[in-house]
This record gives sequence, C-alpha cells and structure tokens, in this order.
Amino acid sequence: MADYDESRLTVVDHPLVQHKLHILRDKTTTTKQFRELVNELAILESYEAMRDFPLEDVQVETPLETMTAKRIAGKKVAIIPILRAGLGMVDGILELVPSARVGHVGMYRDPETHLPHQYYCKFPADIENRTCLVVDPMLATGGSLTAAIQFLREAGVKDIRCLTIVSCPEGVKATLDFDPDVRLYTCTVDRQLSPNAYILPGLGDAGDRIYGTK
Repeated sequence: MADYDESRLTVVDHPLVQHKLHILRDKTTTTKQFRELVNELAILESYEAMRDFPLEDVQVETPLETMTAKRIAGKKVAIIPILRAGLGMVDGILELVPSARVGHVGMYRDPETHLPHQYYCKFPADIENRTCLVVDPMLATGGSLTAAIQFLREAGVKDIRCLTIVSCPEGVKATLDFDPDVRLYTCTVDRQLSPNAYILPGLGDAGDRIYGTK
C-alpha cells in the first residue's frame, strides 16, 4: 500500500456516488450512459471540493421581508480539464458554477514509457487569482496530473484542487508527494496499477469510453 498524506485526500463515498460508479465500471455500459455518469459524478464530487468556500453576509429582500442571507465570498473558480477525458467532467461542474472560467491542458501518454507529453496549454488571463479545479477521470501514474499542477504553479495559482473519479495508490502518492499544498478528491482508490499502467480493477480507458473510440 502506498504511503501518502491522507489529510489532503478526500474519498467521496456517498451512496449515490458509489452506485453510479458501479455502473460506470461495467463493460456493458453504453457510451451515452458512461458520458452521463461522468458528468453526474463530477457534479457530486465538485460539491464536496467546494464545501469550504468562505461565506459572507448579504441583504436580500424576499417577497415578505428583508433578511440577511449568505453568499460565497469573492471566490473565483477555474476548471482545468486534462484533455481529452477531463472534458467529460467540465459541463457538470459548470452546472454548479456557471461563471467559472475554463482552461485546458493537453497531454498524451507515451505507450512505452507511460510518461506524459504536453501538446497544448492555455489558461484564463487571471488564473493566478482563481481557485483551480483540475479534472481528469483517471489518476494512474500521476504523470499528467503533476505536470498540470506544475503549469498552474508556474502561472501563480495558489489554490489547486484535483478531482478524479478513479484513482490508485501509486497515483495518489505521486500527486500528493509532488506538491505539499494540493488537495485531491476522488470517488475511489482502486487496488493498483497494471504493468502497462492501467488502474485495476478500474474501468478501462475513460477517454475511449466517453467518446466511443478505441
């Protein structure tokens, strides 16, 4: 079992999450179902990832009287999907935070070395002032996720929260060891990596299953 800082890891184990996850894993789940489930899990997971956003008082006039209500205090959010599978989580989070900006990090994994190679990176102009939610359904070796974290740190981002659906101990450790301040949210930590760097038991290639490619 990999040794990592569990205080910065949140496993979102709500019954709804676990129910949807079991359908996601099933090899007979259709592309349409898979895409919808990834979207739904992103909503549930981002809800937890934003739980500690600070609130401030604001005066609101209801149809009956004026009252003091609460609103999020000055938080600006950016969603950073790791292409291509991470795109499947973006719309769900935008349903919760429609004003969020979206940046993109494009990487592919070398089939021999399993190392990530960047081919695209673009962030909102004020990225350093935003809480960044880095999204990718699978956390395997951690190579792509740590590379994205590095790009964001170099751009001046202070608050980075990573959201994955299926992780493994090796990827969790690599991510949390790489950056002492990053926080990680996932729906499950699976058993291990296979020799060809796939998560076991996992759910296969998330990108292929989201977009119906092989």
